[in-house]
Parts: sequence; C-alpha cells; structure tokens
Amino acid sequence: MSEQDEEATVRTAPPVTIELLLASPRSRYVGRPADGPEPHPAGPELHESVEVRAGLGIVGDRYFAKPAHRGASVTLLAAESLETAARLLGLDRPLDAVAARRNVVTRGLDVDSLRGRVISLDTGDGPVLLRATRPANPCAWMDHVLAPGAFRALRGLGGMRCEPLTDGVLRLGPAVVELDAEGDAATGASQSVTGAPDPTGAR
Repeated sequence: MSEQDEEATVRTAPPVTIELLLASPRSRYVGRPADGPEPHPAGPELHESVEVRAGLGIVGDRYFAKPAHRGASVTLLAAESLETAARLLGLDRPLDAVAARRNVVTRGLDVDSLRGRVISLDTGDGPVLLRATRPANPCAWMDHVLAPGAFRALRGLGGMRCEPLTDGVLRLGPAVVELDAEGDAATGASQSVTGAPDPTGAR
C-alpha cells in the first residue's frame, strides 16, 4: 500500500470510541458457572469515567493493586469482537458487553492485534498509556452469561490484558489513539490511529 493509500485509509476509517467502562470492586465469576455469578456489588459497576493509576489499574476495580494482576490490571475488548462471536454463533442479537466483564470496550480499534504494543488513549483529559501484555482469554463462564458456545467463539477475540504506564482519566466517547511503532516503544516512535479493521476479516 502506498503512502497516499495509507493516508486515505486513515481519513476514511471510523473514529475510535470507548463504549463501556466497567470498574467493579468484586469478581462475580467465581466457582462453578452452573452455580451462577456472585451478586451485584452495592455500588455501580458502569461508569462515565474511570481513574487509571500507573502500575496499579483502575481505581475501585477488583484488579486494582492486586499482585496477581500486576502487569495486567486493565482489560480491553473490541466491541466488534463480540459482534463477530455473535455472527459465528448464528445469533440475531448482540452479545452483552457488560457480561464479558472487560474494563474498557472500544469500537474502531483492533484490540486483539495489539499484544506487545503501547496504546495511548486520550478521551479529553490527556493520554493514558497502556501496554498490552497478553490476551484476556475467555473462560467457560462465557457459555453461561453470554450464549452457549461463546467460550469457543471468543477464542482469539477476548481482548487484551494491559499494564497501565501512566496515571490519567478515561471517559466514554471519542478517543484519540496512538500506537507505538511495533518494537520501538522505548524510542517514542508512534503512529496515529483513527480506526481499525473489523476483526471479522481475519477470522
């Protein structure tokens, strides 16, 4: 693809948006899926904005400052991945993004391709840097809370676990996104992203 074609693709790509922000003080999927989720916490789980702390996670979330989740305390998921899984399952309804229990659900960003990359998300309060460290693999609970077969359908589409590198705030709505040039995070090289392909094309 020529430089002119790449520029045209960026101009015509849909913008990146953050569609969901979830911070819950407790894990609800524990034990056997057949026994059902734990009760909802007393406070809200969905938020208009969340506070991110470097090395710790999202303030108020069950992964915040937990040693077991060091380097992976913020989870990202592409809304398109849930739509892909629904199509694979032959469903005429979308899968419930809230039930997937990821912290940040985006649209327009191919989250599952970002392993090893540093992602800058700016929703109006300055950039928040996240390093995508490893896949957020689906679990057997997905068959019970999303749809039968969702566990398998979401393999490779479950999003990314990320390490927060900076403090900041994320809000629902449009986001300015930049990715480090792959392998060049230490040099600060980056590329702007206004959108990303629907992951259905490769799966």
